[in-house]
Amino acid sequence: MVLPGVLLVLLFSYVPMWGVLIGFQDYDLFKGIFHSDWVGLKHFNMFIHSPDFFRVMRNTLAISLLKLFFGFPAPIVLALILNEVKHLGFKRFVQTVSYLPHFMSWVIVSSFVISMLSIDNGSINILLQRLGFIDEPINWLSRSEYFWGILVSTGVWKDVGFGAIIYLAAIAGIDPHLYEASAMDGAGRVRQIMHITIPGITPVIMIFLILNIGGILYAGFDDILNLTNNGANTLLRPVSDVLDTYVYRVGILGQRYSYATAVGLFKSLISVILLVLANVLARRMGRASLW
Repeated sequence: MVLPGVLLVLLFSYVPMWGVLIGFQDYDLFKGIFHSDWVGLKHFNMFIHSPDFFRVMRNTLAISLLKLFFGFPAPIVLALILNEVKHLGFKRFVQTVSYLPHFMSWVIVSSFVISMLSIDNGSINILLQRLGFIDEPINWLSRSEYFWGILVSTGVWKDVGFGAIIYLAAIAGIDPHLYEASAMDGAGRVRQIMHITIPGITPVIMIFLILNIGGILYAGFDDILNLTNNGANTLLRPVSDVLDTYVYRVGILGQRYSYATAVGLFKSLISVILLVLANVLARRMGRASLW
């Protein structure tokens, strides 16, 4: 039963790793990987000394840290709140409504957000005008100072419900006798959450935190690309261009395949280093770790 999954991973995750060699070559489509000229670290140096390097790395780290700061605790908080809801029907309704956006593609979600933020009859502008907060409609997706907030909040809304399911499952595994014993000792719901629920799901939290730290250089792709009209919105490029969109725009669309591979490999190496460091730190602190 495991064999199809193993073959799938080998075929799509390990066999394509031969393509990493392209990052060390001046790749020629007609010569192929094994006959293209070897240039060593040329493309890595080009990226590091590129005038885009600082901007792309700043955007990548800023967006990733914002997503980590706001997006990581959001499903934990939602799970803790839902765990306290005693009305089963209402609880299921909230769960369904909150995790449905996760199953919608970013094309649909982005279209929905763009429509809401539209300067022409966008519901956000209409609401703010009627409440007296603004006098004229704002073109939200043409103002770079709003982009990070829109991107992060949209991502949180899309994924918070699905993440909460995982933490609710972890909470369900906590021994209910612990709550009964603490109630007999006079502990209220807040104390039970702080001293039983949160410590009980800490191993799951740590595993996901380690994985999030390992992926700190993945600031998104589909969400950014769709919210910026496939990268065509140049007004947002100073704040929206991250490693993945940069690789797509400069490397793939610009047909600089060796350069794109070098940038992608640079990102992967940093991610592996961060993942290992986060895992080692968690293990030394006596927390749950990946290995």
